[in-house]
Amino acid sequence: MTPRLSSTIIASLVLGLVMVTTSLPATSNPAIIHSEFIFENSPTLSCHATTITECRDGSLLAAWFGGTAEGKPDVGIWSSHYTNSAWSSPSELANGIQTDGTRHPCWNPVLFQPREGPLLLFYKVGPSPSSWWGLLRTSADSGSDWSEAKTIPSPFQGPIKNKPVQLSDGVILSGSSLEGINSAPSWQIHFERSMDNGKSWEFVKVTQPETSPASIQPSILLLGGDRLLSLGRTRSGKLFSTTSEDSGLSWSPLTLIDLPNPNSGTDAVTLKDGTHLLVYNHTSKGRSPLNLAMSKDGKTWAAALVLEDEPKAEFSYPAIIQTSDGLVHVTYTWKRKLVKHVILDPTKLEPRAIVDGNWPIAR
Repeated sequence: MTPRLSSTIIASLVLGLVMVTTSLPATSNPAIIHSEFIFENSPTLSCHATTITECRDGSLLAAWFGGTAEGKPDVGIWSSHYTNSAWSSPSELANGIQTDGTRHPCWNPVLFQPREGPLLLFYKVGPSPSSWWGLLRTSADSGSDWSEAKTIPSPFQGPIKNKPVQLSDGVILSGSSLEGINSAPSWQIHFERSMDNGKSWEFVKVTQPETSPASIQPSILLLGGDRLLSLGRTRSGKLFSTTSEDSGLSWSPLTLIDLPNPNSGTDAVTLKDGTHLLVYNHTSKGRSPLNLAMSKDGKTWAAALVLEDEPKAEFSYPAIIQTSDGLVHVTYTWKRKLVKHVILDPTKLEPRAIVDGNWPIAR
């Protein structure tokens, strides 16, 4: 049975009146079941941009890009399987070698297991985010074997950083975005809908006037019925928000919400009981700390957990999912050197009100 949040937690979220001045550090927080590095000896000098999914056989699969440094031609997509409470040694899953022998870097893998059909791996290849293109590989055996990569036809990109959601009618809805376009804003989000497990796509434009915040990398939350909420990264020092009332066919104008963003990736998930979790850097500068917030309505967010808080270090580009057993798994870049994996029991999260943008949990 899926764990449910207690009435005390729900009440504190709704009222938003609970304030504390001290709390246990994240390493001893009762919500944390397990925290570890996916690997201790990295096969590459640098790694970044994690993704994680639960495969149909019950195992977990994580992926990231790694190489000499972000944007270097040797950067490929690496992955590791989690079975019997242990991660396998990382192996390279994809690279950017072209038919003429040239090699481009890989970027931003996204793993997703639909309710039916094969496991999907989306990723990007290209010299830079403004010139990359999307690719898709599939696996019918939970990531042991993979199809050849197929290019996703322009103007589609596939999910740009964060996992898609699958709606009740089977539609796979992906948050995507374009960078370096020749109009303001230079970063613009859009959504991509697929009725056939990623074989074809419908492009959903989000109207963004010149004054709209430069925004990329949407996450999608489920508000109930046909209502959706998307949050993500901007260049404006705060997270963006947009909503849909028709299952992602149209979206409201982007607005900035009262949560900081240092121009760094975020991710979010709606739990089976309707609670929303958001993992992000609660700061307008730098990429530390890395925080977990929670909400019942997607509007009012409460502080739940500090995952990392080392000054001047980087903890970034998180991914978050809930598995079939009700537990929550978070992965993220750890100082661009390693990938961290944290397992949480969401029933033990203790939300605290965020007042005037100030995170209440002691660091």
